[in-house]
Amino acid sequence: MSDGPPAGGAVGLRDEWARLLEQGHGSAVHPRVLNGLVGRTADLLERARHGQPFDPAPAQQAGALLVEAHFTDPALLARAVELLHRHPADNRGPELSGAFAAGWAAALRERTLREQEAIRLAADTARHEIERALRESEARFRALFESAAIGIGIGDVEGNILAVNRALGEIFGAGADDMAGRRVGDLVHPEDTPGVWEAYGDLISGKREYFQFDKPYYRKDGEVVWTHLTVSLIRDDDGVPKYQVAMLEDITDRYRLQERLRHQATHDPLTGLPNRAAFFDRLERLFDDPEPGARFGLCYVDLDGFKVVNDSLGHDMGDQLLTAVAGRLEAALSPLGHLVARLGGDEFVVLLENCRGEQEAVAAAKTVLAALAKPVMVGDHKLAVGASVGVLERRVATTTPGAAVRAADLTLYRAKEAGRGRWTLFDPKENARAVSRYAVSVRMPSALDRGEFFIDYQPLVNLADGSLAAVEALVRWRHPQLGVLGPEEFVGTAEETGLIMPLGRWVLEQACGQAADWVTRFGDRAPQLNVNLAVRQARNAGLVADLDRILRSTGLQPGKLQLEITESTVVGPEDEALKSLHGLVDLGVSLAVDDFGTGWSNLAYLRDLPVSGLKIAGSFVGDLHDPAKDTHLGWRIVSGLVSLAHTLGLTVTAEGVENRSDAERLRLMGCDWAQGWHFGRPVRPGEIARRIAEANLSEAVDLRATTAANPTYRPEM
Repeated sequence: MSDGPPAGGAVGLRDEWARLLEQGHGSAVHPRVLNGLVGRTADLLERARHGQPFDPAPAQQAGALLVEAHFTDPALLARAVELLHRHPADNRGPELSGAFAAGWAAALRERTLREQEAIRLAADTARHEIERALRESEARFRALFESAAIGIGIGDVEGNILAVNRALGEIFGAGADDMAGRRVGDLVHPEDTPGVWEAYGDLISGKREYFQFDKPYYRKDGEVVWTHLTVSLIRDDDGVPKYQVAMLEDITDRYRLQERLRHQATHDPLTGLPNRAAFFDRLERLFDDPEPGARFGLCYVDLDGFKVVNDSLGHDMGDQLLTAVAGRLEAALSPLGHLVARLGGDEFVVLLENCRGEQEAVAAAKTVLAALAKPVMVGDHKLAVGASVGVLERRVATTTPGAAVRAADLTLYRAKEAGRGRWTLFDPKENARAVSRYAVSVRMPSALDRGEFFIDYQPLVNLADGSLAAVEALVRWRHPQLGVLGPEEFVGTAEETGLIMPLGRWVLEQACGQAADWVTRFGDRAPQLNVNLAVRQARNAGLVADLDRILRSTGLQPGKLQLEITESTVVGPEDEALKSLHGLVDLGVSLAVDDFGTGWSNLAYLRDLPVSGLKIAGSFVGDLHDPAKDTHLGWRIVSGLVSLAHTLGLTVTAEGVENRSDAERLRLMGCDWAQGWHFGRPVRPGEIARRIAEANLSEAVDLRATTAANPTYRPEM
């Protein structure tokens, strides 16, 4: 026999019970698991419902099963109680639902207690783990802090040192207790860079997180220790700066090694003086950001006769002499605040920063000579040593380091040329000439191939009618470093070196070709071409053949060319140059004496020279405006030269004419031609062509006007 309910009632409760559980979170449970739960709890409820007498245990067990299956929603409990309360027909609904609810509540309470206990145990375990980890972390930090090889210090943002480790105490030569309580600001060193304390201020204010510097400190015993310093900022949970942590590595040995290496790199190993690299570094710093009006001076020193000591007594003796000289120079000049350096060999240099003028630079040069005036004892030898000094004193803004040293060097050699054992002051004009000589000798051989030379043309005007009578070809050099140079800056040096020969030949070729082009374009209106002939060219036996070839190749008629020679070209009636000059005239070329009056040639030579023109030196006309000279006498001299030239049948050209009144006065005294800035400066060939074309147009207009006024007028053919 079965104790269960009738089949129909049992099925009805089971179905409703199944729907109830499924409406809970049963949809999230696997159907098989849900069906098993429904079956077990329904059987327990049926057993409690039909038990005699009523046993609440099965209903309580059913409630507990639901809690174990996580059906803990109070709404579910309410619906279950309602279902059990109204469903049974035997009036055991209240007891059944009460027992079920009691079992469900008891199970939920037990579950809650278990979970709370588990949470408590987990919390205790976590707290113990945290405390253990904290103790271990503190132990590790303490071990690291105390045993670290680098010094570590902790301070607050007010600058108070709170704790230091053993290594930091050793760096400062003090114990931890000696360091604690001090302030960071007490650790300033005179060699600190300003950036250290600027960075420190930014760090403690929270503007930066860390900084690094190489910084010196004073030890407790007064010695200096160099450290590599790293300071980091520690913030609290709100991001507010709280602590600073400093880590210091002792780099004293490394720093001293670097200093030794730096000293070796910047000092002469023989004399111990700063070397060339150190000197130029110091000099260039003067030019980095100079004060307005800042000045400097250089004394470029070279020993006189040092090579004799080296060659006769040996290099070891020479080295000892250099060492003694360096000692004397440093002892005499370093107390004055001047830098003494050895550039190499027997060359030394003295740098005067913030020089107060030429007098101070000259005084330094005199100090050099005085320091070396007495003989030097080297071994058993008493060696007399002298020196030559080139002195340069300039404003910083007017030059460059390289140019200043070159100028001082060139000035030194002027002192040597003047007799040695002396000082010579920098002269801009002499320096320009020296630079020009150097530039010519070094670059000129290839300058022609590079196309660096060009020719400008200066007008020569007929004073009688103002027409363009001739043009003088003036060579220019577009030097890549020195800019455009005029002939006065390089022709003299070219003559000294012999480079004038290829240059002069090039000028003749270019100028004759240009003149031939003007003749082709303008016919007889084309001006005569004047070309300067250097002394060395005039004395060259191949000049006549060269010029004949040039005239033939360019197509220029010889009558359109006049060569200008100086008074020094021919020194007497037997001079070999006369043969070349006569040969030129035989070609049909005319000659003129240039810069007449500047030399001391016998005037009788004019009678023997095959010249047809004479050019009065521009200095004569320029002196006519000098208030310190007799102007009236000057004009009489010019007038006499014009008369002399006309007596000899020569055309007279006045150079250096710069105003209308001078031009008019020269015209009235019979001067034929003139040139100077009043009539035009040297210009490019295109400007000369434009001037010829304008003159032709002006004459054509005048001719049409005359013909219109006089129909019977016919121009001469």
